[in-house]
Amino acid sequence: MTDSSTPSGVQEAFRQALEQGRFLIQFCDDCHRHIYFPRELCPHCGGLSLRAVKPSGHGRVHAVTTMRRKPADGGDLNVSLIDLDEGVRLMGRVEGIAPELVTIGMGVRARVADGLVVFDPVEEK
Repeated sequence: MTDSSTPSGVQEAFRQALEQGRFLIQFCDDCHRHIYFPRELCPHCGGLSLRAVKPSGHGRVHAVTTMRRKPADGGDLNVSLIDLDEGVRLMGRVEGIAPELVTIGMGVRARVADGLVVFDPVEEK
């Protein structure tokens, strides 16, 4: 018998991985596509052959907005949609630069900080 107060399922497994500093996405062995956010079945083909994989972490900013906040509340921050090289899109923030300097198309790399996926800008070569 499971304790109903203890979270379980695929979402919980991915949350626990984040708490351990690991960022994972899913891969469907049936249609060979990546998936994020974690699900019980593939949204592309309906397959059940999903497994957790570590993404490259590389991506590009698809969209960005700046949330204005008082300095006492931590100051402004950006909220961005990031397209990972694996073909999934997720929401996060780009850290290490001023929010107004985050631009569409900017290259970024994911990392886990305090149980959240955040992004750092990468230098273009």
